[in-house]
Amino acid sequence: MSFGQSILIAEDDDELRAVVARGLREEGFAVEGVATGAQLLERIDGTAPDALVIDIGLPDTDGRDLCQALRARGVQTPVLFLTARDALVDRIAGFDAGGDDYLAKPFAFVELVARLQALLRRSGSDGAVEAVGLRLDPVNHAAADGRGEVRLTPTEFRLLARLMSRPGEAVRRRDLIRAGWPHNAIVRENTLDTYVARLRRKLRELERAPDIGTVHGVGYKIE
Repeated sequence: MSFGQSILIAEDDDELRAVVARGLREEGFAVEGVATGAQLLERIDGTAPDALVIDIGLPDTDGRDLCQALRARGVQTPVLFLTARDALVDRIAGFDAGGDDYLAKPFAFVELVARLQALLRRSGSDGAVEAVGLRLDPVNHAAADGRGEVRLTPTEFRLLARLMSRPGEAVRRRDLIRAGWPHNAIVRENTLDTYVARLRRKLRELERAPDIGTVHGVGYKIE
């Protein structure tokens, strides 16, 4: 599992984007999806995700041009291209544009996951999240402050990892629900609040416990 690692998918095929996003969430990733290059640029204007999956044939731009624009902005997030074009010249063009890997359609989902995990390992994003004085242990589902640790359920772990991926920033309720529960899971209105309350109680057992604050009308933030 890849708790806490965030993936942004730019793919204009709604069905494919939904299927890939659902599968990646089930693998433990926090996933967002957009349909155009403009939407990706808008979303990434701030905190970049851990990896990008970009379809080369986007409706408003070539994915390779989009990657070049990101690199020109200083964004070094690993990029995995998806494309129906698998000629050698196309693959080389993708690498020349700053891409890190290339997967031709149709593809096996397990290969997509394996390639993403390899990219994240090479980039130093191994799933361990460290922020606000805490370090998450994805093997033991624990949070530690250097002096003690508390054990978490898998859902608590995913929620905390999502909050810690954006310390000091408000994380929307819908983003937390996507990170914490499988796609299409029935999550009642107060279920997220109940889990956040449990997280707060557990973190208070630590000497250097961060605060999970409520951002009314938006969600929660940790600092």
